[in-house]
Amino acid sequence: MPGESQISAAIADAHKRFEDENPLSAQYFARARQWMPGGNTRTILYHHPFPLLIERGLGGVIWDADGHEYLNFQGEYTAGLFGHSNLKIRKAIERAMENGLNLSAHTRFEAQFAEAICARFPSIDLVRFTNSGTEANLMAIAASIALTGRRKILVFDGGYHGAVLNFVSGNPVTNAPHEFVVGTYNDIMGTEELLRGHRGDLAAILVEPMLGAGGCVPATRAFMDLLRTAAASAGTVLIFDEVMTSRLSGGGWQGANGIHADLTTLGKYIGGGMSFGAFGGKSEIMSQFDPGRTGALSHAGTFNNNVLTMYAGHVGITEIYTPSVAAELTASGDSLRTEINELASAYGVPLRVTGLGSLGTIHFTGGEVMSGTDVRTSNQELKELFFFDMLSKGFYLARRGMYAISLEITGEHQKAFVSAIRSFILERRQLLLG
Repeated sequence: MPGESQISAAIADAHKRFEDENPLSAQYFARARQWMPGGNTRTILYHHPFPLLIERGLGGVIWDADGHEYLNFQGEYTAGLFGHSNLKIRKAIERAMENGLNLSAHTRFEAQFAEAICARFPSIDLVRFTNSGTEANLMAIAASIALTGRRKILVFDGGYHGAVLNFVSGNPVTNAPHEFVVGTYNDIMGTEELLRGHRGDLAAILVEPMLGAGGCVPATRAFMDLLRTAAASAGTVLIFDEVMTSRLSGGGWQGANGIHADLTTLGKYIGGGMSFGAFGGKSEIMSQFDPGRTGALSHAGTFNNNVLTMYAGHVGITEIYTPSVAAELTASGDSLRTEINELASAYGVPLRVTGLGSLGTIHFTGGEVMSGTDVRTSNQELKELFFFDMLSKGFYLARRGMYAISLEITGEHQKAFVSAIRSFILERRQLLLG
């Protein structure tokens, strides 16, 4: 039977092939290392032996420095919903630039954009903009602490709420120094115990309706019902991090499931491909940021209302990614995930896809994937091999096995993706079954 040494040998061969085929990316990386630690300014994009240098993109396709063409199934980790060259987005940016950048004041489009977001997400009465989902979650936590006078925040293992709110693998030293209580995702009994033990101490519960960076693991309905009921009972602010899941319907995960948060954080695609984040929710919470009030909470940010995001974001959610388009993309993604899982079952290999709608992650395991632990204990070496094999077949996705379908990924592209996975299964079946 194939063992770890055989998988390692296959990975080594894949790395060698990658190096041989990408000399210009290697040259760029060597130069970048002179000026940036590890040649990198965004950790998730690094991989051994070196990351690709992508030169350009059009529609749903990207090209690297050595001329290789890839279908982009990574989708900028969900931010690239509109693809690389949407004409309406481009025209919106051009209009913004015609009227001038950095206008140093309120502009017409920020209120219009805010109105569109509040109309789209029923639990958001008032909203404030930031430059990233990270900032949005930090501000939502701050608002919760100010409102309740409490300090502890319940989060979940495998959760990712930004660069300094990362619980995918523990609670790293780079996290913001809040008093975190870390629970197990989808664990009803364990979460009930934590909620009882910290009933009077929790300012907020911060949760993704689907673990995103943590493996595209959906929450169960019972788990989310528990959090909603417990938060209301204890006077704790329930924060839904919908930075990723907001794309699942016209009103995000909560709009599709009828469980509403007290605060919601947004980001990624909603800025139309520009830097963006937002936090919003109940008026009594958000009104703490009204600068006309005595003792208001401060929330600064030079680029919170930058005109590129205001224009592009407004066009994106009002003219392009309408609720009906969101429903279509989600249905298409659900079908793709089902087809891949049925393919793996037919060949009897321990490969499964978790996710919701247009978001998914491929895991190499024969067991259920319900928590961060389940994701981490799946076979990571096979995931590494899968990443490089899919690159060689012309598909660019996240090294951790995640994909995010953009509006530019067609049904034919999805068929090709499934065909490539079938080829991978047939070529690597002995290793998969080992």
